[in-house]
Amino acid sequence: MATQAPNQSLPLLYSEIEPLSSQVHGKMKIKVVDKAPVIGATHAIPATVDEFPLLSRHYPIVFSAGDDPVPLALMGLTEGINAFIDENGKARDPHIYIPAYIRRYPFLLAKLRPDSDELSLCFDPTAGAIGETKEGEALFDDNGDPSEATKAVLQFCEQFETAAQRTAAFIQEVKQSGLLMDGEVAIQPEGAPQPFVYRGFRMIDEEKIRDLRGDELRKMNQSGMLALLFAHLFSLSQIRDVFARQIELGKGPIQVPERAPAEV
Repeated sequence: MATQAPNQSLPLLYSEIEPLSSQVHGKMKIKVVDKAPVIGATHAIPATVDEFPLLSRHYPIVFSAGDDPVPLALMGLTEGINAFIDENGKARDPHIYIPAYIRRYPFLLAKLRPDSDELSLCFDPTAGAIGETKEGEALFDDNGDPSEATKAVLQFCEQFETAAQRTAAFIQEVKQSGLLMDGEVAIQPEGAPQPFVYRGFRMIDEEKIRDLRGDELRKMNQSGMLALLFAHLFSLSQIRDVFARQIELGKGPIQVPERAPAEV
């Protein structure tokens, strides 16, 4: 299941990052990515608090383990298995909500210099979304100014970045409240000799919420934090649905029978 927050040199899903430039990409176009197998092989996607209400209807929302927890939408319970997106990166159900982190790909805002806080629009060149092709929409006009398509991408990335900042503030409040606990979920399929147990993630301790003082609850309610906590708690019931989806896809866990004790 979820273990640690993504902590590699490049963000999750991205193989390379290249800044978008009118000088380099002035004659290129943007097109829909035909295949994104990396998405279909990713089971936990970073989530923003803005999405909690929508995400909770489809996916379990959990928090990664470690000192810097990240909210994650679980699209699978086993690493490398996505029960909602196929091996080409296409949604199995066209009507289901897709996390913004996935919809942003292959673009993102990133710092090009460590000594500057300025963010630049970048993309993953290995995704195949940008190139000198006949298909797609131009990235820049004849004057080298961003096209309407590029402006739309930039606006979405800016909105995502703002939501990410709100999410970071929410996480700080959650950490300070001391409400996080190690998570564990046991699923007992019919006919299975023993339950499948999933660990390696964190969740909100519902008992601690019940024990909060009235003024603390009122403050959380007024800030909107309480609604987010309950969206997370309600979403945990989706774990069984994700488990069932994996079983239907033939990607369910294999239960190894316990060995009989050796005779002495």
